[in-house]
Amino acid sequence: MGCVVFLNPEAGYTQIQKISFERLDSIEIQDDKNVFVFIRTDWCKYCHKMVRTTLKNETIVKLLTNHFYFIELDAESKTDIKYRGRTFKYKPTGNETGVHELAKQLGTINGKLNYPALVVLNAKNEIVFQYDGYLNAEELEAILKETLQ
Repeated sequence: MGCVVFLNPEAGYTQIQKISFERLDSIEIQDDKNVFVFIRTDWCKYCHKMVRTTLKNETIVKLLTNHFYFIELDAESKTDIKYRGRTFKYKPTGNETGVHELAKQLGTINGKLNYPALVVLNAKNEIVFQYDGYLNAEELEAILKETLQ
Protein backbone atom coordinates (compact mmCIF):
# COMPACT_ATOMS: atom_id res chain seq x y z
CA MET A 1 0.00 0.00 0.00
CA GLY A 2 1.53 3.31 -1.08
CA CYS A 3 1.45 6.68 0.56
CA VAL A 4 1.34 10.04 -1.17
CA VAL A 5 2.64 13.05 0.71
CA PHE A 6 2.10 16.60 -0.51
CA LEU A 7 4.66 19.09 0.69
CA ASN A 8 4.36 22.82 0.58
CA PRO A 9 7.90 24.04 -0.10
CA GLU A 10 6.96 27.51 1.14
CA ALA A 11 5.94 26.15 4.55
CA GLY A 12 9.45 24.92 5.37
CA TYR A 13 10.38 22.08 7.65
CA THR A 14 9.38 22.35 11.25
CA GLN A 15 9.44 18.78 12.45
CA ILE A 16 11.34 15.63 11.56
CA GLN A 17 9.23 12.91 9.99
CA LYS A 18 9.43 9.97 12.43
CA ILE A 19 8.74 6.32 11.76
CA SER A 20 8.80 3.23 13.97
CA PHE A 21 10.95 0.12 13.66
CA GLU A 22 7.80 -1.84 12.79
CA ARG A 23 6.98 0.59 10.00
CA LEU A 24 10.56 0.50 8.75
CA ASP A 25 10.34 -3.27 8.61
CA SER A 26 7.14 -3.11 6.56
CA ILE A 27 8.17 -0.54 3.95
CA GLU A 28 10.51 -1.10 1.10
CA ILE A 29 13.66 0.85 1.85
CA GLN A 30 13.86 3.48 -0.87
CA ASP A 31 16.90 5.14 -2.37
CA ASP A 32 19.23 3.27 -0.02
CA LYS A 33 18.31 5.70 2.77
CA ASN A 34 20.15 5.22 6.02
CA VAL A 35 18.26 4.92 9.30
CA PHE A 36 18.99 7.47 12.04
CA VAL A 37 18.07 6.22 15.52
CA PHE A 38 17.87 8.71 18.38
CA ILE A 39 17.95 6.70 21.63
CA ARG A 40 16.76 8.69 24.63
CA THR A 41 15.10 8.52 28.03
CA ASP A 42 12.50 10.76 29.67
CA TRP A 43 14.86 11.76 32.48
CA CYS A 44 17.91 12.63 30.33
CA LYS A 45 18.46 16.42 30.32
CA TYR A 46 20.84 16.23 27.35
CA CYS A 47 18.24 14.24 25.37
CA HIS A 48 15.66 16.97 26.03
CA LYS A 49 18.17 19.67 25.11
CA MET A 50 18.98 17.93 21.84
CA VAL A 51 15.26 17.62 21.00
CA ARG A 52 14.69 21.32 21.79
CA THR A 53 17.72 22.63 19.90
CA THR A 54 19.63 20.35 17.53
CA LEU A 55 16.65 18.37 16.24
CA LYS A 56 14.66 21.60 15.65
CA ASN A 57 17.42 23.17 13.55
CA GLU A 58 16.13 23.74 10.01
CA THR A 59 19.20 22.24 8.31
CA ILE A 60 19.08 19.13 10.53
CA VAL A 61 15.34 18.69 9.96
CA LYS A 62 15.84 18.90 6.18
CA LEU A 63 18.77 16.47 6.19
CA LEU A 64 17.00 13.91 8.36
CA THR A 65 13.68 14.21 6.51
CA ASN A 66 15.15 14.02 3.01
CA HIS A 67 17.96 11.51 3.45
CA PHE A 68 17.19 9.30 6.46
CA TYR A 69 14.46 7.29 8.07
CA PHE A 70 14.28 8.84 11.57
CA ILE A 71 13.40 6.69 14.57
CA GLU A 72 13.17 7.97 18.13
CA LEU A 73 13.61 5.12 20.59
CA ASP A 74 12.76 5.45 24.28
CA ALA A 75 15.40 3.24 25.92
CA GLU A 76 13.03 2.52 28.80
CA SER A 77 9.95 1.70 26.76
CA LYS A 78 8.14 -1.41 27.96
CA THR A 79 6.57 -1.98 24.55
CA ASP A 80 7.80 -4.95 22.52
CA ILE A 81 9.31 -4.01 19.16
CA LYS A 82 9.19 -6.42 16.25
CA TYR A 83 12.03 -5.77 13.82
CA ARG A 84 13.81 -7.92 11.25
CA GLY A 85 11.97 -11.07 12.33
CA ARG A 86 12.81 -10.70 16.01
CA THR A 87 10.92 -9.36 19.01
CA PHE A 88 12.90 -7.03 21.26
CA LYS A 89 11.67 -6.55 24.83
CA TYR A 90 12.14 -4.38 27.89
CA LYS A 91 14.48 -6.02 30.38
CA PRO A 92 14.22 -4.98 34.05
CA THR A 93 17.51 -4.25 35.79
CA GLY A 94 16.00 -3.45 39.20
CA ASN A 95 12.70 -2.73 40.93
CA GLU A 96 11.83 0.36 38.90
CA THR A 97 14.59 0.35 36.30
CA GLY A 98 15.33 -1.39 33.05
CA VAL A 99 16.37 -0.98 29.46
CA HIS A 100 14.92 -2.04 26.14
CA GLU A 101 16.90 -4.78 24.37
CA LEU A 102 16.94 -2.90 21.07
CA ALA A 103 18.28 0.28 22.67
CA LYS A 104 21.00 -1.74 24.35
CA GLN A 105 21.91 -3.60 21.17
CA LEU A 106 22.11 -0.47 19.02
CA GLY A 107 23.42 2.11 21.46
CA THR A 108 26.02 0.26 23.52
CA ILE A 109 29.51 1.66 22.96
CA ASN A 110 32.49 0.11 24.74
CA GLY A 111 30.16 -1.91 26.96
CA LYS A 112 28.10 1.09 28.12
CA LEU A 113 24.80 2.63 27.09
CA ASN A 114 24.73 6.39 27.64
CA TYR A 115 22.11 8.92 26.58
CA PRO A 116 21.42 10.32 24.16
CA ALA A 117 22.79 7.65 21.85
CA LEU A 118 22.85 8.30 18.12
CA VAL A 119 23.06 5.44 15.65
CA VAL A 120 23.07 5.34 11.85
CA LEU A 121 22.22 2.07 10.11
CA ASN A 122 22.77 1.54 6.41
CA ALA A 123 20.30 -0.19 4.07
CA LYS A 124 21.89 -3.54 5.02
CA ASN A 125 21.03 -2.90 8.69
CA GLU A 126 24.71 -2.44 9.60
CA ILE A 127 25.79 0.17 12.14
CA VAL A 128 27.84 2.77 10.26
CA PHE A 129 27.93 5.38 13.04
CA GLN A 130 27.45 5.44 16.82
CA TYR A 131 27.84 8.27 19.28
CA ASP A 132 26.72 8.83 22.84
CA GLY A 133 26.22 12.32 24.09
CA TYR A 134 24.84 15.68 23.11
CA LEU A 135 25.68 17.14 19.68
CA ASN A 136 24.86 20.65 18.54
CA ALA A 137 23.42 21.28 15.06
CA GLU A 138 26.77 22.01 13.41
CA GLU A 139 28.36 18.83 14.81
CA LEU A 140 25.40 16.66 13.81
CA GLU A 141 25.23 18.24 10.35
CA ALA A 142 28.86 17.31 9.65
CA ILE A 143 28.26 13.72 10.78
CA LEU A 144 25.07 13.33 8.75
CA LYS A 145 26.75 14.66 5.60
CA GLU A 146 29.69 12.32 6.16
CA THR A 147 27.40 9.27 6.39
CA LEU A 148 25.75 10.25 3.11
CA GLN A 149 29.02 9.97 1.15
